[in-house]
Amino acid sequence: MVGHDGHVEVDAASVRGLAAYRGVLSLPGVGTLTAVSFLARLPASAAPITITLHVVLTLGHGYAAAGLAGAAATVGMAIGAPLLGRLVDRRGLRTMLALTLSAQAVFWSVAPFLSYPALLAGALLGGLLGVPVFSVTRQSIAAMVPAARRRPAFALDSMSVEVSYMVGPAVGTLLALQASTTAAMWTVGAGWLVAGGALALLNPPTRAPQDASGAPPPPVRQWLDRRLLAALLATSAAVMVVFGTELSMIAGLERTGQAGWIPLVNAVWCLASIVGGFLYGAARRSRPLPALVAFLGVATLPLALAGPWWSWALLLVPAGLLMAPSVAASSETVSALAPEHVRGLVTGLHGSAITLGAAIATPLAGLVVDRASPAAAVVVLGSVGVAVALLVALLGRPRSS
Repeated sequence: MVGHDGHVEVDAASVRGLAAYRGVLSLPGVGTLTAVSFLARLPASAAPITITLHVVLTLGHGYAAAGLAGAAATVGMAIGAPLLGRLVDRRGLRTMLALTLSAQAVFWSVAPFLSYPALLAGALLGGLLGVPVFSVTRQSIAAMVPAARRRPAFALDSMSVEVSYMVGPAVGTLLALQASTTAAMWTVGAGWLVAGGALALLNPPTRAPQDASGAPPPPVRQWLDRRLLAALLATSAAVMVVFGTELSMIAGLERTGQAGWIPLVNAVWCLASIVGGFLYGAARRSRPLPALVAFLGVATLPLALAGPWWSWALLLVPAGLLMAPSVAASSETVSALAPEHVRGLVTGLHGSAITLGAAIATPLAGLVVDRASPAAAVVVLGSVGVAVALLVALLGRPRSS
């Protein structure tokens, strides 16, 4: 297409394959943001397993107590994400980072010396004032990348998340087992300071330049409509299916004496998700979010037939291929519905939707595993994902005049 100045312009929506990713990474600041956000996600991904191992190995409590500590942090993050996003909207990214990095420095410094009740309270406050690196990254992508190129940008972001969750928990586990949980917790805290400091120095934009005016934000009911609520609900459903599948897989392999294969099976699953994310970002057009979530739920159902470890690995491939695309599509959909003046708040709500999906999935899947079996848990979570996707599709339909 020829622009007004006579130069040839490339339609971003028609670019696919590796060219789509090269085009995104060639945009000013996007490559640096991708690298810094990956660095920042390493302590974020290592934190849960580090707290779990500290509660079990150092404090001598069971996994139920460790799960409660993780739940306290999860509740804090769900509450804090939209509040911190609103702080970014009003005061800027660096103000939010100064507050949250100070809180993380205090928590991870004293956490190894806290009693279990104090650790619960600290985990809640630490989650409330946690560095929302996932939300900040998605918000900056939406501000830096034109709408037509956001699909490969968010796909790249989803692939980065998968890689960080392959590296971070492994490092946290290695430190906790080979050194001490104290060393692991201090390393997580130091990682937050380094990564958060790099993010503060980079200070990526959180609002599109053409919308960086001082105009008042639009009324809540103007942007918190059926479409946005449906997108947030679909996000929670997708994450619920993923986290429920993870717990079911772990329980299924542990109950059959195949726990040693869990890392390999998980790696296959993550690699499939990375491949799926790459293909989604390289495709010519986006796919509807409800359809992706429904397909994710359906692809999860055959896992009920898994037995040997290799069958888990093979049956997880179709679900994995849809995992990163579902998360990327949710980010793309929410970013398109978020007004610039409240983008931080809306992105924080998206982060809360992700956290809520994870918070529902683990106890629900655990309850079904305990009462029935891992296979039953897979069927329940996959079916719920399909049902919610159908509901989201109905909510997203235009009103008849």
